[in-house]
Amino acid sequence: MHCYIGIGSNMGDRTKNIEDAIKGLRESDGIKVKRVSKIYETEPVGPPQPKYLNGVAEIETELNPHELLSVLEGIENAMGRRRVVRWGPRTIDLDILIYGDKKIDEPDLKIPHPLMNEREFVQRPLRELL
Repeated sequence: MHCYIGIGSNMGDRTKNIEDAIKGLRESDGIKVKRVSKIYETEPVGPPQPKYLNGVAEIETELNPHELLSVLEGIENAMGRRRVVRWGPRTIDLDILIYGDKKIDEPDLKIPHPLMNEREFVQRPLRELL
């Protein structure tokens, strides 16, 4: 399945965090990274916090949406992501933006990502790849 993954970081070495997340995607079974957008520095949404670096990865995957979400959460957890404050600072953030033409609306998974059309930090890198 053809998918797009949003990537963001605003804690620590943001560039290295994004590189490590992409490496994690590349090393995951059932995922092939096709392309990665340019990385942009963006203003945060939510509570006061440092600026983000954001981009989008285009992937092909054999995983179903829940399996893909589990892999993304595993990469985030391995990189030290802690979910303390909603829309708060994070070491790494990986979101399924688009999963083929699939539409899912479940408590733990919403595809396409419900806020992506409102977020320029998602739209700008996504436009590069579409």
